[in-house]
Amino acid sequence: MSVHQTRTYRIGLNALLLGSGRKGTYRQAGIHSYIDGLLSQLKDKDWRFSYTAFVGLDYEDKYDELVTYEAPEAVDTWPVARILWEQFVLPRITIRERVDLLHGMAFVTPILSVVPTVVTVYDLSFLRFPRRINRTNRAYLSLFTRISCIKARRIIAISEHTKKDLVSLLGVNNQKVDVIYPGLDKNLKRASAKAVAQFRERRSLPDRFIFYLGTIEPRKNLSVLIHAYNKIRPQNVKLICAGDKGWLYEEVFRIVEELHLSRDVIFPGFVPKDELPLWYSACSVFVYPSAYEGFGLPVLEAMACGAITITTDAASLPEVAGKAALLVPPGDVDTLADCIDDVLHTKGNYNELGNIGPDQAARFSWETAGRLTARTYARALGLPDVQESIDTK
Repeated sequence: MSVHQTRTYRIGLNALLLGSGRKGTYRQAGIHSYIDGLLSQLKDKDWRFSYTAFVGLDYEDKYDELVTYEAPEAVDTWPVARILWEQFVLPRITIRERVDLLHGMAFVTPILSVVPTVVTVYDLSFLRFPRRINRTNRAYLSLFTRISCIKARRIIAISEHTKKDLVSLLGVNNQKVDVIYPGLDKNLKRASAKAVAQFRERRSLPDRFIFYLGTIEPRKNLSVLIHAYNKIRPQNVKLICAGDKGWLYEEVFRIVEELHLSRDVIFPGFVPKDELPLWYSACSVFVYPSAYEGFGLPVLEAMACGAITITTDAASLPEVAGKAALLVPPGDVDTLADCIDDVLHTKGNYNELGNIGPDQAARFSWETAGRLTARTYARALGLPDVQESIDTK
């Protein structure tokens, strides 16, 4: 038996962007879901690894299978403090804790780290759409993501499209990138008719509504959806746009005012996780008009709940949707309006989409993501695949 098969390797997980200091905000959207889902699935995926997760307040006791290291409160609530802690304090802690491999779970790893690294990249929107992201975030991500990818032994991309962007925009070696899709929360499934009826009454929801869920920011193309809604002005059908404000969100609210749609376009804000199946199950159609996504988790969630789903043919969204959603060109108001109108008036046989959506969504699981991530750690450390290791014992 080789030394590789007897030693336990400690994996450090930088999970600070779980966002516990800002509950009910966009930081608990896609990145939060990915980190949370993965941390819950790493246990026992590879017997050679033990884990230490670097987390913020409120998360030190959540993951029983992981040793957690709680960062100071300021790190969790102040972005500048987090960056400074990640870059200058975390490298020293990883040495003290005898970490063998450090996983930067959101774009960046410490530049000064002497410990080998793996980094997860969700998308390169800050390079694809630089004008749609505020200048400070763009500058930070552009520089530190590039350096982190250069230094990393392995890179995890959450879709094939993100992998292609890493190769084309950052010049990353194709063989260095592992694609690991996000999974789906097991509680996301179609709610019962009784539960939906009670929810509709409790929330004073209309019988029919178009639903959008996502951060309110330019690349989500919410303005396109609002213009499409304005074009068809469906009778007794509201447009509900859920999600917290990201950056450069002001234009969306300005358009609503200019089009005199304040009574018809509703912004309920952040949606709690336990309400998601009810919103998706209650809507007449879910629309996600984004111009660019690293993955597009709301599309997966909506399909899992049997919602008739419309999204775009941009970036990774066709990977997620498969044949279980309607795809339209991003930015095309007329086509999106016609598509929504068709669904609302049943001009096509769209109920079948709601039936096959759960099957498409079931293809993505956190158990698989955890297993493939452990395989990436093994590759980064120069170890054989765990099955190969078992076979040689």
